[in-house]
Amino acid sequence: MPRLKKVEKEIADAKVQEIYTTLEGKMGKVINIFKGMGNSSVGLNTYLAMGANLAQAKLTAKERETIALTLAEYNECQYCLAAHTAIGAGAGIDEETNKAIRQRKVTDPKLQAIVDWTIAVLDTKGYVSNEQISAFKNAGYGDEEIVESVAVIAQNIFTNYFNHINDTEVDFPAAPEL
Repeated sequence: MPRLKKVEKEIADAKVQEIYTTLEGKMGKVINIFKGMGNSSVGLNTYLAMGANLAQAKLTAKERETIALTLAEYNECQYCLAAHTAIGAGAGIDEETNKAIRQRKVTDPKLQAIVDWTIAVLDTKGYVSNEQISAFKNAGYGDEEIVESVAVIAQNIFTNYFNHINDTEVDFPAAPEL
């Protein structure tokens, strides 16, 4: 059960109601994570602005979802695992690849490089080695993707931790069992 108030549209302040109207137009509904974030229009807008900006990244949707799934598994965020399984499917991540990403054993070398890079950033708290940077670059990524990957990691840490704090009720189908 959520630990923060679940802000439904009828009780939301005017700023949050406006955001919800936009979300309903894009998604057909307001999902539970956003109802929790609706306690703060600033917090909700921050998350949505990050997503809108990252949608323009050089990193593809599939690569960004690989980062999201890697983080959700790393941080044991059930909400994000479920959400990014659904979103990732739309970005071309099938169930087999989903499981492989979460187990850190992807057959696609570029996606494996994304998984390895993400884990390196998390494990070292960003103090990655020159060898880790070189490995990521040798997989075909450059400085632009390094910056973008850190932004995607930050966005997903935000949602993982938010969902842990809130105990957000999962409103997506569960991620496949490993």
